[in-house]
Amino acid sequence: MENLQKMISEKSVVIFSKNSCCMSHTIKTLFLDFGVNPTVYELDEINRGREIEQALAQLGCSPTVPVVFIGGQLVGGANQVMSLHLNRSLVPMLKRAGALWL
Repeated sequence: MENLQKMISEKSVVIFSKNSCCMSHTIKTLFLDFGVNPTVYELDEINRGREIEQALAQLGCSPTVPVVFIGGQLVGGANQVMSLHLNRSLVPMLKRAGALWL
């Protein structure tokens, strides 16, 4: 869990993803289209990916990918991110975290 907290706090936008997940691809594309450069951890490719996935589940993330953190705070999965985007809250959140300068 300590390792997870360190990963989350080091960058303004962190996405936990799997290459095999279409929703992970959608969320990564959304952030890249905004001009955000998120730190992406592909849990199906990195060492200890399964351990990190279990830690995300302990935080209440279900499903465990994609999971987005902005400014060190859990935003949630694809549904939460898309809801924030649709109600125009995502861009201001990214600006406050220093991930977007538009």
